[in-house]
Amino acid sequence: MTTAGKRRAYTGPPLFSFGFRPFFLLACAWPALIVPLWVLAYLGYPPFAGALTRDWHVNEMLFGYLSGVMAGFLLTAVPHWTGRLPVLGAPLVLLVGLWAAGRVVMVMAPQSLWAAIVDSAFLVIFAGVIWHEVLAGRNWKNLPVCALVSLLALANIGVHLGPLQPDLAAGAERLALGVAAMMIALIGGRVTPSFTRNWLKARKVASLPAAASRLDLAVLVVTGVALAAWIVAPSWKIAGGGLVFAGAGNLLRLSRWRGGETLAEPLVWILHKGYGWLSLALALMGAAALWPSRVPYSAGIHALTVGAIGVMTLAMMTRAILGHTGRALTADKNTLAIYLFANLAAWLRIAATFLPGQQAVLLGLSATGWSLAFGGFVLVYGRMLTGPRVDQTAPKAVSGSPGDVG
Repeated sequence: MTTAGKRRAYTGPPLFSFGFRPFFLLACAWPALIVPLWVLAYLGYPPFAGALTRDWHVNEMLFGYLSGVMAGFLLTAVPHWTGRLPVLGAPLVLLVGLWAAGRVVMVMAPQSLWAAIVDSAFLVIFAGVIWHEVLAGRNWKNLPVCALVSLLALANIGVHLGPLQPDLAAGAERLALGVAAMMIALIGGRVTPSFTRNWLKARKVASLPAAASRLDLAVLVVTGVALAAWIVAPSWKIAGGGLVFAGAGNLLRLSRWRGGETLAEPLVWILHKGYGWLSLALALMGAAALWPSRVPYSAGIHALTVGAIGVMTLAMMTRAILGHTGRALTADKNTLAIYLFANLAAWLRIAATFLPGQQAVLLGLSATGWSLAFGGFVLVYGRMLTGPRVDQTAPKAVSGSPGDVG
C-alpha cells in the first residue's frame, strides 16, 4: 500500500492521522503554560520558587518542547523523503504517550531515577524509528538528521546525570543547544530558500534565491566545528571567534535568499527572520566567549532558544499545518500576531540579560509575549490539527510542507 493509500485507509481520529498533528499541538501547549510559571519561580514567587528549578526549565524546553516539535516534523517529513509508510494510529499514540509521560514525571519527581528513565526513553526510541525509516528507504542524504536526533537523545541522558556528573550535564546541555542550532542551519537552510523560490516563481519574480553551492556547505562545516569547540570549551577564545565567524557566514547565506522580496507574505518572510535569529545567536554566543565582561553568556543562549528555535519552529509548524490540512499557504492576521509576539518575546528576553535593573519587568513581558504566541498558536491551529482536511481527501505533497524538505 502506498503512503497515500495507508492514510486513506486510516479511519481513526484525525489527530492521530499524521505525526505533526498531536506533537505540534501538545508541544506548543506545554511551553505556553510552563514558561510563565518558570519566570515566577525564577523571580522567587511562591509556591513556584524552589519547586521549579533552572534544570527543570532547561529540560522542558530542550527535551520537552524541542523534541516534540522535532518528532512532529520528522514523522511528517520522513515518509516523503523515503517513500515509506507513515507512523499513524496506535503506534503514533504510543509515541505521543511516551513523550507526554516524560512531561508528567518531570513535574512529579524530576530528580528521581524513574523520571530520568521515562524522560530519556522517548528520544532514544524516536531516534531508533528515524534511523530505521531513513536506512530502510536508502535516503542517505538525510543521515545527518538521524545523527542529530541521536545526539539530542544522548544529551538528554547526559543532562539527567547532573547529580552524579555536573560537568558532564553542563556539556550535555550545550550539546543539545548545538544540535538545535545545527538542525536549523541544516533544515532551515534547505526550506527557507526552497519555499522562497516557490513563492517568487509563482509571482513570476525574476530574482530568485541563489542555488545551494559550496558556500553553503562551507558555512555548515564552519558552524558545526565552531559549535563543537564551544560544546567542549565554551569560554575558549578560538571557539568564540569561530562562532562569530559562523554567525557572519550564516548571515551571508541568508542574504542570498531574497528575503526582502517576500515582505508581502509573512508565511515566507518569517522563515528568513527565524534563520536571522540563528546568525545573531551564534554571534552573541561567540562574543560572550571573546568579551565576557561585556556580553552576558545568556544573551546568545536566549537568542538561540527564544529567538531561533522559537521563531523558526513556529514558522515551520504554521506552514506545515496549512499545507497538510488543505488550506491556502498564506498567513492571516492571527498567524501574523503569533509571529510578532514570538519575536517580541525574544527581543525582550535578550534585553533582560543586558539590563539587570529591569530584569523582572522584562522577563515578565517576555514570558507574556511567549505565552501569547504559543497560546495563540494552540487556539488558532488547534482546530486544524484536530479536524479533518478541509477538502476531506488524503494529504498530498503541498508546496511548502515538510515533505518538500528534500
